[in-house]
Amino acid sequence: MVHKPIESADRSEIRELQAERLRETVERAYENVPFYRDKLDAAGVSPADIQDVDDVRQLPMTTKEDFREEYPDGLFAVDDDEVTRIHASSGTTGKPKIVGYTDDDIDVWSEVVARSLAAAGAEAGDTVQNAYGYGLFTGGLGLHYGVEELGATVIPVGGGQTQRQIELMVDLESDVFTCTPSYALYLAETAEEMGYDPRELPISTVIFGAEPCTDPMREEIEERLGVNGIDIYGLSEIIGPGVSNECHEAQDGLHIWEDHFLPEVVDPRTGEPVDEGEEGELVLTTLTKEALPVLRYRTGDLTTLDYEECECGRTMVRMDNVTGRADDLLIVRGVNLYPSEIEHAVLDIDGVAPTTGSISTVRRTST
Repeated sequence: MVHKPIESADRSEIRELQAERLRETVERAYENVPFYRDKLDAAGVSPADIQDVDDVRQLPMTTKEDFREEYPDGLFAVDDDEVTRIHASSGTTGKPKIVGYTDDDIDVWSEVVARSLAAAGAEAGDTVQNAYGYGLFTGGLGLHYGVEELGATVIPVGGGQTQRQIELMVDLESDVFTCTPSYALYLAETAEEMGYDPRELPISTVIFGAEPCTDPMREEIEERLGVNGIDIYGLSEIIGPGVSNECHEAQDGLHIWEDHFLPEVVDPRTGEPVDEGEEGELVLTTLTKEALPVLRYRTGDLTTLDYEECECGRTMVRMDNVTGRADDLLIVRGVNLYPSEIEHAVLDIDGVAPTTGSISTVRRTST
């Protein structure tokens, strides 16, 4: 179900809107964020130079180190009294990345998450049980507001309390469950211990994110719980969950909501664009964020982009499931190797299953 007409608009219309919003974003960043003004001046680029989508390549990139060096709010483009909410990353690898939202930012966030839920097959009137953590982590509240925007009912359980999750799921006949992929498998295991057949639980869809999920792991989720397993992607630095989402019709890549986020894929070593369909590092530019406009953020996530129209009718570009992290690359006897490839191989072995957790490293910047 297409939530907004722009999702299936002609590519030329999407690019025209992106170009307009990119110009506005660069101007906002230049005028209100000293960090970006200095970076643009050093690169010899002015907002007037940005006229088309392809001009994004003239802009300097932003990294997670920039967020930490500008801690806590050096990248904010608005005064404190315009900030409605603040979230933050865990800070496990250093200073947390602080992100802020205006009222309009919250509205945009709610809308893109509602789109994501609709793409997953959720509808107004459904009951969505949210097992993402609430608090500074963007997952809980991000999904919560999106469910309400869609017109569905949200059960804000948050993380953990697995037996209670199952009891509420059964008693309230939840339709959709949102959680990490490893937790979905733990839920199935706990249900069996409680005497339930996991496939008989009322949920028909699990929307998972916040950590990588390989195809074997998705198949395990769908088989164990008898559900449709849908991947959602996001980063707190960009907005939180809702940057992209799989559609339930095809489950063939995650649609990036391009009217709000401009994607590129670059060579992680050189930063140069790769050919369409070639794997590289995902780089994202926000197009509508007020409190925290972000130019060319290096996500560290490896993926590909597919601009072909999807069988669901959406024309917005699809990113492949994240295959690894640019900073997780191992070189073994001259061969590039990512931990996710090891997981994929291990999970193909009969008798091996990710029952209570994934052996992948949790994506540090997602949702």
